[in-house]
Amino acid sequence: MTTPPPAPGLRRPEPGLDALMGERRHLINLAYRLLGSLAEAEDAVQETYTRWYAMSRQQQDAIDSPGAWLTTVASRICLNVLGSARARRETYVGEWIPEPLPEPTEWISGRPGGGAVDPADRVTLDESVNLAFLVVLDSMTPAERVAFILHDVFRYSFAEVAEIVGRTPAACRQLASSARRRTRATQPSATLPAERAGIVRDFKQAWEAKDIDALLGLLDPDATAIGDGGGLATTFLDPIEGGEQVARAWVEIARRRPDDMTFMERTVNGQPGVVAEQDGVVVTVFAFEVVDRKIKQILVVRNPEKLRGWTTR
Repeated sequence: MTTPPPAPGLRRPEPGLDALMGERRHLINLAYRLLGSLAEAEDAVQETYTRWYAMSRQQQDAIDSPGAWLTTVASRICLNVLGSARARRETYVGEWIPEPLPEPTEWISGRPGGGAVDPADRVTLDESVNLAFLVVLDSMTPAERVAFILHDVFRYSFAEVAEIVGRTPAACRQLASSARRRTRATQPSATLPAERAGIVRDFKQAWEAKDIDALLGLLDPDATAIGDGGGLATTFLDPIEGGEQVARAWVEIARRRPDDMTFMERTVNGQPGVVAEQDGVVVTVFAFEVVDRKIKQILVVRNPEKLRGWTTR
């Protein structure tokens, strides 16, 4: 990653600001997949750039590839954050679900004062940010998650991964293999996107109609539902297991829905989903995992701290 400093009089031009900031979207995409939180991802990327600009010009000149340096530093910051996050989540109220993302064109800043999000801050939505997939990633050790995301998603070689995580290439290969085994149960569904959207739409209609038989026909018999209120919003603390139990719970939700709450179809992390809106504010996001044309899992995010990036249509 480093090269000898340039000879006197042959000083290498400073990397342009555009070139450095051009790496930002890549770093945000990487950090969100590693951390499952856009706010934490933005903080990690900001810290990465802070460390770059804290170096002297001579130190910057010694770096052969600023982009590779930024990726290495951001990944190591995320690795540290993941370690501390595991400890923090031991005291988290109820289940923890990653922060859901709307379509990039709908994003607003979660910072005070709002404002439009820069395109460089947007996460590319694909199967590697499917919310159910991110839940599985959260079950991995920090080293497994970093090795898997860097190699399997971003196609870094194991030699490059080893430099980042501070282990041998062989050890990184084992970490990624272990992580890969964990993800096999959440491989991309064979159900076509249009079919998934139709299934979620049918579920929403049956839900609003309180039609338990229709709900049962759309749910896998072993379906589960997980809620995340973070102690800041009311939700069920323990997962609901079994299609019949989920259907009954959703009928009860429909019965208790306030008159000013509306359910709308929206995209959640690139997949068909539903949001609940009240007084112009999104208060709940529902993500669905569809397997073999049946709803296998419903993830319910109500923690308001995880919904700051959502807008209304």
